[in-house]
Amino acid sequence: MDSILDIILSVLLLSGGALVLIGSIGLVRLPDFYTRLHAPTKATTLGMGTLLIASMLYTLKTSGAVSVHELLITLFLFISAPLVAHLLAKSAMHERLPPNEKTLQAELIESARDRKAPTQSDD
Repeated sequence: MDSILDIILSVLLLSGGALVLIGSIGLVRLPDFYTRLHAPTKATTLGMGTLLIASMLYTLKTSGAVSVHELLITLFLFISAPLVAHLLAKSAMHERLPPNEKTLQAELIESARDRKAPTQSDD
């Protein structure tokens, strides 16, 4: 039973480390702000989540107690990362930050930028 948990921990640590590495490389290598935003939001967040879950399992294995700190950090990370990415993308659109010329469907940025807020009718 102990070796199965060690294998699970190893897989979680290796996959988490690989995802964090891929997200970090994507942050450096991708061409513009909009595409760079995906790397830390998707890959790095998932990688950090798997590393924190591995930490929770290791703490459970060694001390026999569930670590609530890692669980709360994981939940906060999974909730806050998409919200922050959305706010960053929205502010970049309103600041008229240009996308890369190779970006497909760049006209969607213009239509999203010029979209008006819905009006409330007085019924």
